[in-house]
Amino acid sequence: MSWGYGYYSTPSVGEQKRQAEKRLAKLRKKDPEIQPIAIEGNKIANTWWGMAWCKNLERYADYENRIGRGRSYVKNGLVLDLRIFEGVIHAQVSGSGVYKIRIKIDKLPEKKWKLIARQCANRIDSLAALAEGKFPEEFGESFMQQGSGLFPSPKEIHMDCDCPDWANMCKHIAAALYGVGAKLDTDPLLFFTLRSIDPASLIKKSVDEKMKNLLKNAKKKSKRVIDEKDVGRIFGV
Repeated sequence: MSWGYGYYSTPSVGEQKRQAEKRLAKLRKKDPEIQPIAIEGNKIANTWWGMAWCKNLERYADYENRIGRGRSYVKNGLVLDLRIFEGVIHAQVSGSGVYKIRIKIDKLPEKKWKLIARQCANRIDSLAALAEGKFPEEFGESFMQQGSGLFPSPKEIHMDCDCPDWANMCKHIAAALYGVGAKLDTDPLLFFTLRSIDPASLIKKSVDEKMKNLLKNAKKKSKRVIDEKDVGRIFGV
């Protein structure tokens, strides 16, 4: 950051990266458990959950003015720390200083969760399949559905950054939100932690429905089963 001829000069990308590396080293000395976001390649996320999270952010007009800068920040390694807890994201992002971010995500309403569980009943076999995005295509559409899916809308995301930017979503918050997409690549089940829901309950619902259907079918009399009277006629007894 520098000033010249009466105007503010933005640091180059290289300067921002070098500054971020120095700040990260200092933070790591204080906290060895720090969790920076490191992006390899051009894509922020590569798994279904990570890509779906980023896509959800980008489809809301509320975010379009600031989202691009945030994407650049996370790709350049300026998200120095990002941790996901139940219903909340804590992050530190490098800018003209190191800014602390807190993003609260509303819990998924119980009514909505039950509806999604019913839609998925008898179709998802394991947590591993769920985490890897290995489910029927229509479930991906249901999960991403605006207003009724799993992903949060702008009104369900409450953001705070201690930077001087007056905007509701500053570039540091946008970078942290994109960082969540990268984080979900390594641990997709953190999504359920963030939305305060238990993914195991979705699997249980699916298994329960399968058992219910199996028992229901078992009670039906098969056409292949020979009645006792027919046995008598066939064998003369």
